[in-house]
Amino acid sequence: MAFDELKENTQQIQEEAKAYLESTIQYYKLWGFKIMMKSTKMVVKVFLLSFFLMMFLIFGSVSAALAIGEALQSMWLGFLIVAGVYLVLILLLLFVRSKIIERQILRKCSTIFLND
Repeated sequence: MAFDELKENTQQIQEEAKAYLESTIQYYKLWGFKIMMKSTKMVVKVFLLSFFLMMFLIFGSVSAALAIGEALQSMWLGFLIVAGVYLVLILLLLFVRSKIIERQILRKCSTIFLND
């Protein structure tokens, strides 16, 4: 009788361990899916925002260069001034990128991957 109870207890423990393992696997699959969807959503959002920002910058730059060129009676000077403004912005970004850009990226990614 004692062996039968021990055998039943062992089988019950094995079944519960198997159920626990299956539920743990399901949990990590769902967790991975959640992280993947958040990452995908962020990439798509950044892509769309970047695309429309680039379109705005292209058309805005051309129109600004034409307006400046018309005001100065020299189209090439208008385009040169707009290019110079972009050069100054690029140099500013090079000097402060680690303080602004990398910090923001690190914060955003850490909230997605670590706080859940």
